[in-house]
Amino acid sequence: MSFDTLAEPALAPPGRTDPTTTLRIVPRRRTGQRAAAAVVLTLLALAVLSVVRNDAFQWDVVADYFLTTAVLRGLGLTLWLTAVVMVLGFALGTLLATMRLSANPVLRGVSWGYVWLFRSMPILVQLLFWFNIGALYPTVLGIKTVNLLGPVTIAVIGLTLHEAAYATEVVRGGILSVEKGQLEAAQSLGLGAGRRLRRIVLPQAMRAIVPPAGNMLIGTLKGTSIVSVIAVQDLLYSVQLVYHRTYQVIPLLMVATLWYIAVTSVLSVGQHFVERHYARGTAGAR
Repeated sequence: MSFDTLAEPALAPPGRTDPTTTLRIVPRRRTGQRAAAAVVLTLLALAVLSVVRNDAFQWDVVADYFLTTAVLRGLGLTLWLTAVVMVLGFALGTLLATMRLSANPVLRGVSWGYVWLFRSMPILVQLLFWFNIGALYPTVLGIKTVNLLGPVTIAVIGLTLHEAAYATEVVRGGILSVEKGQLEAAQSLGLGAGRRLRRIVLPQAMRAIVPPAGNMLIGTLKGTSIVSVIAVQDLLYSVQLVYHRTYQVIPLLMVATLWYIAVTSVLSVGQHFVERHYARGTAGAR
């Protein structure tokens, strides 16, 4: 580690007449940085104390409802939605990314059009559209659409189609990050397109895919809260049902907030280790 340094001449010991002047290296005093850090820490401590000591948060109510069955059931549905949407979204996104990189102009055009359309529509609009799909198609294969598409199914469809549009660009960017020479070497070995993608391209592309994919995972977890508008009993909707009955809005919202913070923190730690795994052998590995 390098320091901005000042050189100070060291005085020769008494009784010694060494003409050579030695230099002692001392670090530069950073008074301004230390003062700024102290101010920031003080303000942060005051902010934390104001939250902890504010009776309006009703921390006893937060503790009472934090592990209730209704809240845990809503949390479970939120986690399930997140997992299903990410798996389906990246599966569809990988397919669309390969289409986008295809030499076939029709496949490229379809993939580009999909990404353009679903990135242009707000997720809330998409969910409301699917929720009212029965107005356009009352029956499908003789089955009423209302009975075919329940709120949870609608949430999975809407979120998956939305996430797939972003996953397409993430996977496409990761594939493009692989050196062209790797593909040429795989072709010279006679590997087919499918095997080249599975065995050569994707393992190397994961290094560029994982960081944005981790951000998408956390964003999807928080984004599932929007399904409460179509009466899906996720974590947010579960606490809403409680505070509509008890009128304890702030403490119940804090229950949801703390659960979101806890889960996103765990996911962030997991993302760190996954990134480190795929970064092995590179200069950025830590």
